[in-house]
Amino acid sequence: MKKLWNSYCYAIILVFLSITGSLILSFQLEDQEDDQYMMVTVNENDSLWGIAEQFAEEHHFSTAEFVQWMETHNGITNGKIHPGDTVSIPVKADEDQYITELASRE
Repeated sequence: MKKLWNSYCYAIILVFLSITGSLILSFQLEDQEDDQYMMVTVNENDSLWGIAEQFAEEHHFSTAEFVQWMETHNGITNGKIHPGDTVSIPVKADEDQYITELASRE
């Protein structure tokens, strides 16, 4: 076993460091992906469909696809959102535009 280690120690260390580096980069890139989307704060009487329709001009999804994306990426089940919730939407956020409050319908 010692002879094997002496022969391949550099290769083993290189493989270990490559795997570790790949894992670290994948976690960092995943976090950055969430930061690039606009966040909206849900108000009274807001719905996923209403949010999707409001931002229809700024995305490349149909309304149904937009709603499905929001449910998947925000962990929403049965389309239920509550006032005060913050949801990520598939619209690119500007640097100064991170959280948007939707106008409530009256």
